[in-house]
Amino acid sequence: FVLMGPSGSGKSVLLKHIVGLEQPSSGRVLVDGRDASREDTREHVHMALVFQAGALFNSLSVYDNLALYPREHQVASEAGIREKVMRALQILSIEGAAEKSPSELSGGMKKRVAIARDLVMEPQLMLYDEPTSELDPVMSATISEIIATLKDEYHVTSIVVSHDRDLALAIADRVGILMGGKLVFLGTPAELQAPKDPRIADFLNPKI
Repeated sequence: FVLMGPSGSGKSVLLKHIVGLEQPSSGRVLVDGRDASREDTREHVHMALVFQAGALFNSLSVYDNLALYPREHQVASEAGIREKVMRALQILSIEGAAEKSPSELSGGMKKRVAIARDLVMEPQLMLYDEPTSELDPVMSATISEIIATLKDEYHVTSIVVSHDRDLALAIADRVGILMGGKLVFLGTPAELQAPKDPRIADFLNPKI
């Protein structure tokens, strides 16, 4: 599910509500029928958020960034953690970056490491906040392919917040358009290409 919309429409705020980082002032956010603000919801549905800037710890190597969660939660032995970490790095084709510092990586590599770190958590639901922002077209296409692969081969449900029309058309099963905190469109990528609402047409094809 790809969620699009102008800046300030509430896309990133919605992601934070889904993972329980923020509480709604009214109404409820439900995940699998459960209130997202409750701790037991996150125990029932394992979620991971890929932040826009990656949110990697520069004081830790790439390997230790990925190992942080399983170590903190003691989900496996050190040997088991290494297996999980290296598997995630392999899936993202970045095994060679394991001992590097995040400061040594390009923007695209940081995005891949951030996705790999969340994959170590074995989530059922992955949320991506602007995964292709500030990337060149080639790396944007690579990240799009990675998101699609995780969905198709590893059965990870994905919610992607993005301004990237090409990403939405390439990977989405469904697309939503958020404007002013309201969902003004919900449909398939094919339906998105022929919107009836002029606001959506202007957003997708802005006039210079």
